[in-house]
Amino acid sequence: MQLSASQIIQRPADEVFAFVADAGNNPRWQQGMQSCEWTSPPPLTVGSTYRQQATFLGRRVVTEFEVVGHEPGRSVTIRSTSGPFPIRVRRSVTPIDASTSRVDAEISGDPGRFFRLAGPLVRRLAQRSVTADYRRLKALLDGV
Repeated sequence: MQLSASQIIQRPADEVFAFVADAGNNPRWQQGMQSCEWTSPPPLTVGSTYRQQATFLGRRVVTEFEVVGHEPGRSVTIRSTSGPFPIRVRRSVTPIDASTSRVDAEISGDPGRFFRLAGPLVRRLAQRSVTADYRRLKALLDGV
């Protein structure tokens, strides 16, 4: 399953990147996210790890992630190392001008056998959720 999202944010790229690269901020803008905590010491780099707790279909889900790609100030790529299904997320931030930036997300994952049966419906619901998350991110960072 491949998903994507993009938003223009009225903040400098370095501020937006610092926010989206810090998993500790995820519960502030991702629906269903209850907590995220780093399980490795700073600074953020390839090999850094964190654990998140979320609610999915009424169930508590704990997933661990590892940073597998990092271009400081530009992009971060994470992949799950445990949890109900494999997922990989790349978030990148591009400056538009000194006070505006664009954040892009590319998400790929395997929804598992149960969800694969409902294929197109699950993809539409997941895309809707990701789009809503990035709208919340924009509202939060734009200060709306």
